[in-house]
Amino acid sequence: MAPSTSGVITLHINDETHTLPVDHRTTLLDVLRERLDLTGTKKGCDQGQCGACTVLLDGRRAVSCLQFAVAAEGRRITTIEGVAEGDRLHPVQQAFLDFDGYQCGYCTPGQICSAVAMIEEHAAGWPSAVTDDVRPEAGAPVLTDEEIRERMSGNLCRCGAYVSIVRAVARAAEATRVDEGAA
Repeated sequence: MAPSTSGVITLHINDETHTLPVDHRTTLLDVLRERLDLTGTKKGCDQGQCGACTVLLDGRRAVSCLQFAVAAEGRRITTIEGVAEGDRLHPVQQAFLDFDGYQCGYCTPGQICSAVAMIEEHAAGWPSAVTDDVRPEAGAPVLTDEEIRERMSGNLCRCGAYVSIVRAVARAAEATRVDEGAA
């Protein structure tokens, strides 16, 4: 008898628990959009190259079109619907509004999720491919436009809103530092 290709999984998404039967080959993106009606996460290339489907898994960026839903069981998943805190927009969301970091808006949810994690990675001192001094004692590099562009390079915008996206991410990083300093 062949092993079953489906099972029941429990996913923790946006601080809610969802238990549902899934085919083991179903991507997290398809579960989010088709089974749970969380349609903010977009299907772009379906090959992990455009970033439109970016979500946060335990606070780190992940392209949900390449992530099997069963592999996300037991992890904390945050989609664009869960980034804000109640009625208060996340600083990245507010910055995207303030700096027009979107045009058609299709890539915006993935851009925002990616920027949220990118700002945390930078604050933790993670270097990028353009970081000059990667020694741990050097601390977090200055968050220049070049650093932001490199760190956000996995998210494509077909409308070309990159200048506004970089400005929005820079402002959000600044606002996040100020918020953390006040806490």
